[in-house]
Amino acid sequence: MSTPRVAVVAGGPSTEAEVSRTSGRAVTKALTEAGLFAEQLELDAELPARLVAGGFGVVFPATHGALGEDGGLQGLLEVLDLPYVGSGVLASALAMSKPHAKAQFRHFGLPLAEDAVLRRGDDVAGTLGALRSRLGGALAIKPASGGSAIGVALLDADADDGAVQSAIERAFEADEAVLIERCLRGHEVTCGVLERDSSAVALPPTLITAKAGAFYDFTSKYRAGGSEHQCPAPFAPQVIGRVQALAVAAHHALGARDLSRVDFVVGDGSDPDSVTLLELNTLPGMTSTSLFPEAAAAAGIGFVELCLGLVRRALGRPRRAVPVAPAMP
Repeated sequence: MSTPRVAVVAGGPSTEAEVSRTSGRAVTKALTEAGLFAEQLELDAELPARLVAGGFGVVFPATHGALGEDGGLQGLLEVLDLPYVGSGVLASALAMSKPHAKAQFRHFGLPLAEDAVLRRGDDVAGTLGALRSRLGGALAIKPASGGSAIGVALLDADADDGAVQSAIERAFEADEAVLIERCLRGHEVTCGVLERDSSAVALPPTLITAKAGAFYDFTSKYRAGGSEHQCPAPFAPQVIGRVQALAVAAHHALGARDLSRVDFVVGDGSDPDSVTLLELNTLPGMTSTSLFPEAAAAAGIGFVELCLGLVRRALGRPRRAVPVAPAMP
């Protein structure tokens, strides 16, 4: 392979910007160690000009959240006709919107928690009783888009309506829409999917035990020692197989590309029917505490090899064909 200049894009106007910049630094370092020229660029209004002026041959998005993971950056790269790592515009947009992703998952018959969506301006107080009656007392409340568990709350069945409304209001601070799900208690599990050659392969699933909070929240994710990861997860082989099969199915259901990380709750580590799909991330974190690189390492793929392989895959894709536009009659 030739040695193209790689732009590692990070940051941007997102609540996850600092996480993204940390991922970007790790990817830039890995690609440099692999012998490539890699430079980290900020996702801002100057990015298009820097990409063109810098003579970059491929882009590695290390972006999380708004504009970088929702199809915005991907649309820009399509316009510039620059190869890039990761999912395209549609899959990125679908995965970022949890309600839209769940609609796709539901279409393909994947196991999901029952849910409802509220939008800013809805009568929350007036509908809360019916929602709790339908979804059960314990609720998971999440901004409809975004990641890193920002704005997420898990409420037990004994939480009063005031606590539920407060959690919904906090979620609205991060998004115009809020997803409310039946809260299924169990093991927090994630499973990476990596495309190699012509197929998508599930990496070993990881069991996550939060140490810094009641669940795998922002602090548990990113504080050193905030969580414990067991990869492969210590479950029965049938459960491992079920998680991996569902991860690949979710990857295909959204049309994801190159890599993804799929989150689950597993009610019983010996019962494959207790696995419930939560969401899919098209650009999983690449920090020192990130789950996807850990799972790749457990599969025998080092971080430098992982990053280099993703760049090679992006460069090896056929370039977008430019159609011939017929003349106006």
